[in-house]
Amino acid sequence: MRFIQHQSADHGLKIDQIMQPLCKDHQVLVKVAGFGINRADLLQRYGKYPPPPNESHVLGLEVSGEVVERGREVSQWREGDRVCGLVAGGGYAEYVAVDALHLMSVPQGMPLRDAAGLPEIFLTAYQALFLLGRLQAEQSLLFHAGASGVGSAAIQLARVKGARVAVTASSDEKLAFCQALGAELLINYKSQSFVELINQKWRGVDLIVDVVAADYVNANLKSLNMDGRIVQLAILGGRYVQNLDMAAMLQKRASLIASTLRNRSDSYKASLTRKFTEEYLPAFDSGTLRVCVDTCYPADQIHLAHQRLETNQSMGKLIGYWD
Repeated sequence: MRFIQHQSADHGLKIDQIMQPLCKDHQVLVKVAGFGINRADLLQRYGKYPPPPNESHVLGLEVSGEVVERGREVSQWREGDRVCGLVAGGGYAEYVAVDALHLMSVPQGMPLRDAAGLPEIFLTAYQALFLLGRLQAEQSLLFHAGASGVGSAAIQLARVKGARVAVTASSDEKLAFCQALGAELLINYKSQSFVELINQKWRGVDLIVDVVAADYVNANLKSLNMDGRIVQLAILGGRYVQNLDMAAMLQKRASLIASTLRNRSDSYKASLTRKFTEEYLPAFDSGTLRVCVDTCYPADQIHLAHQRLETNQSMGKLIGYWD
C-alpha cells in the first residue's frame, strides 16, 4: 500500500510503499479516505515526539474511511461502515488497523473526508474542557490559539455547555473566525495583553487551556479566578517557566494540569471515545457542532499542508486524502 514517508524536518515527505497492516482480533482495518494533519506530526518529523512503543512510525493520529475487515472479537462494526477515529500512528497511509473501541460513526451528512478532522481535535478539547478542566455552564474559558483545530472544537463545545469563551489569536481574521463559532472576548495577542483584557472585561476566568507555556504560565495565573484551572496541552513557547509564582497559585488555589492524548492507554482512549460519542456526537447530526475544515490536500501535496501549519496560516483543520 502507499504511505507518506517522512525522513526528517529537512528532507520533507514523499509517497512510498509499505506492507499493509494486519488486522488483530480487537481491531478493524480501515481504508483511509482522509487523515488529519496535526502539529504532533510536525514534532514527530523534528524528532521531538516519537510514537509510543510498538506503535507505527508512520505519521498520522486520526483517520476517516470505510471498514474493510474486522477482527474476530469485533461485533460493533461491519464491512462498509463509515467510521473515524484515533490512531497512535499510521494515519498517513491507504490502510490502517484501528482498535475497534477507538472508532466513531461518521455523522450523517458529513463528507467522509471531512470526518478525518473530527477525532483528535474534539476528543482533545472534550478531555481538556470537561474531564480535566471541569468546565461548567455559566463558567468562563480562555483558550489560547483559538483558531487552531482544537481551539475551533473547544469554542463550540464550551458554548454548547453554556460557558463563556475568550480566545487569543494572531490576527483579526482569525478572531473573526472564532467569533463566528461563539467566542465572545477576542484578543489579538500581538497587539493586546490578554491579562489586562481578561481582568478588565471579566475579572478573571475559571479555566484556561494553553498550548504556549513558558512566559504564558505566570500570565495565565494572573488571569484566573479563585479555584481556577490551567490545562496545559503543549509547550510551543518553551518547556521551562522562569520564576513560577507559587504564591499566586496558593492565593488563588489554582490547579495546573498537563496532559497529552497520544500516549494514553487503549482503555482510556476507548472510554474517552465512548463518552464523547454518547454526549456530543449527535450534535453533529443537528448541525450544532461541525468540523471546521481549512483546506484538504491530496497525499502528494502534504508538504504544503505542513508548511501551512508551520507558518500558522490555518484556521480550523487541515486534512489529507488519497486520490
